[in-house]
Amino acid sequence: MRFGFDIDDTLINLREHAFQLYNKKLNQTIPLEIFHTLEKVEIHEPFGMTAVEGSQMWNDSLEEIYYTNCPAYPNAVEILQQLTDEGHEVFYITARPTEHGDRTKAWLIQQGFPVKDENFYCGMKDQEKVTIIQKLQLDYYFDDKPDVLNTLTDCKTKVYVKTQSYNKHLTIPRFSDWSEWKQLGKEQNHK
Repeated sequence: MRFGFDIDDTLINLREHAFQLYNKKLNQTIPLEIFHTLEKVEIHEPFGMTAVEGSQMWNDSLEEIYYTNCPAYPNAVEILQQLTDEGHEVFYITARPTEHGDRTKAWLIQQGFPVKDENFYCGMKDQEKVTIIQKLQLDYYFDDKPDVLNTLTDCKTKVYVKTQSYNKHLTIPRFSDWSEWKQLGKEQNHK
């Protein structure tokens, strides 16, 4: 089988990590409860920033956001390792800027994710992921962003959404925690 995964906020808890970094950088203490109610992917509003200021803050903080101690979601590393151990192919499809591709791969490997150079795709816009997913003829694809998932509705690939506060309106099959993996697998075996 061929499994595709978005990285940020699907395999790793990037936005929450960034939110905590913003609190430190801006000397604020906005609680995580606020973060968990955000209805947009962007995290700047609770800090009183405009969209332009938020974009600037994100871009200025990418080094820290991407390459410090952002945690993988519990069980994500183990599940992807298990998939490769069982002979499945694992693909990473991320909209991270192209210039971050090599360092992102190295960071993922350092965290324990199984990464093959030829199975790593980086630098496309969210909506362009569908082209890669179709080209790779993935059996399954996992992502968090509505902009991506909405482009895959006519795709043969079985799509799952990693539940986040900004995607609860989607009617795509979802999971909240990677510990639900065994249940997702059981659902697939009955179809």
